[in-house]
Amino acid sequence: MECEFATVNSDNDVIEEIFKNTKTIAIIGLSPNEEKASNRVAKYLQNTGFKIVPVYPKEEEILGEKVYRSLDEIPFKIDMVDIFRKPDVIGLVIDAAIKRGDVDTVWTQLGLVNNEAAGRAVEAGMKVVQNKCTKIEHNAIFN
Repeated sequence: MECEFATVNSDNDVIEEIFKNTKTIAIIGLSPNEEKASNRVAKYLQNTGFKIVPVYPKEEEILGEKVYRSLDEIPFKIDMVDIFRKPDVIGLVIDAAIKRGDVDTVWTQLGLVNNEAAGRAVEAGMKVVQNKCTKIEHNAIFN
């Protein structure tokens, strides 16, 4: 698969606003393994005051939070969906976020881009950030 360049993306001012307005972040692919980037990023976000919601196929609890198997199972509002899954899955995750109707932002981590799905998210009224790390971006803005 050829790497995609992110043609749908938010600028730094929008990213700062996203962080200021976000309280709850569903982390798609949050690994229980402390060595994995998803776990380190989630722990950072949790420690800076965000409510993290793990979405993972196994485990009952990660970082002290109840694990859900999919976005559909989460029974409360999600402000941001932070994706740590391969590009071919991003479209499915974004479609699930659109279906929910309460997600403000879809964020794909470093190396992850799906412009077609990102365009659908924008059309549905969401903000989109692609190919950026929530931990790095938050730390650069607020520390």
